[in-house]
Amino acid sequence: MANSVTETLLGAGVLIAAGGFLLFANQTAGLTGGGSVGHYQVRANFLSAEGVSVGSDVRMAGVKIGTVTQMDLNPDTYFAELSVSVRDDIKLPDDSDIKIASEGLLGGSYVELTPGGSEFMLADGDEVLNTQSSISFLNLMLKFVTDGSAD
Repeated sequence: MANSVTETLLGAGVLIAAGGFLLFANQTAGLTGGGSVGHYQVRANFLSAEGVSVGSDVRMAGVKIGTVTQMDLNPDTYFAELSVSVRDDIKLPDDSDIKIASEGLLGGSYVELTPGGSEFMLADGDEVLNTQSSISFLNLMLKFVTDGSAD
């Protein structure tokens, strides 16, 4: 009988710990739903969107303010077209910059928004014109090695 009570208490402890981990993961991932903050979409075209995918973070000053919602290749310009959702409470001036940034040499990539100084704000569906594509460190290193050996 004592064995049964111990096993029940141990099982309850495991379930409580698992619930705590799920709650932590839910809050960390920003999936808390029920929030009153909506989102609006903006678009941007990049020469290269390497390292970014649907679901990647959109950050401003290091703070997550949205996600990448769609990626496609424009068959006319051969540019990567990204649609990103931004929180409604973040108003972006129409001269803002958007770039694909890296978390480090071996880290992942994310989309970084830098606000401009215009008094006119972007609306839902507008395009951010000032873009900077991702930089491939492997291509950069290969160029350095091959250019250095030609001398």
